Amino acid sequence: MAQSGSMISGVAGRYARSLFELAQETDAVSIVEEDLGRFEALLDGSQDLQRLIESPVFSADDQLKAVAAILDRAEIGGLVGNFLRVVAQNRRLFAVRQIIRAFREIAAEARGETTAEVTAAHALTTAQEKELKATLKTVAGRDVAIKVAVDPSLLGGLVVKLGSRQIDTSLKTKLNTLKLALKEVG
Repeated sequence: MAQSGSMISGVAGRYARSLFELAQETDAVSIVEEDLGRFEALLDGSQDLQRLIESPVFSADDQLKAVAAILDRAEIGGLVGNFLRVVAQNRRLFAVRQIIRAFREIAAEARGETTAEVTAAHALTTAQEKELKATLKTVAGRDVAIKVAVDPSLLGGLVVKLGSRQIDTSLKTKLNTLKLALKEVG
């Protein structure tokens, strides 16, 4: 495999790279991405699961049993199921979010795309996502995969993180800037 030009390192990077290489060997990169996304959604939706993976109080055996039960119930098997069991057994569940993020970056780079994290005040329509991808492609010079999160506190607009750049067009930021400017005048 060609060496990655990204700055993915550490525990998460090593685990993500290993998972990517296994997925690539079995031609299952898209399936692995989908299963990781499903596990991440479970994680986002459960504070108990978050505590399980973040707390050092639980033993490796307890974490392994709990994760195995969750994976079986969610029908996440195959490569991702086995991988997450190994991560739990090795007491590395605390890094699972970073592993998922690193895997996505490695997979996107292998496809010749880059990833942008987009936070919007409201859910984007398919047409808006398509237009945003096209606009970001002109900025990045390559295809862009976007991960959209919704944060109603932005009031309107977007916050886009593309590599080391952040573009903030949110109404919240504009109002805060105006508020500061008015304080300086008065």
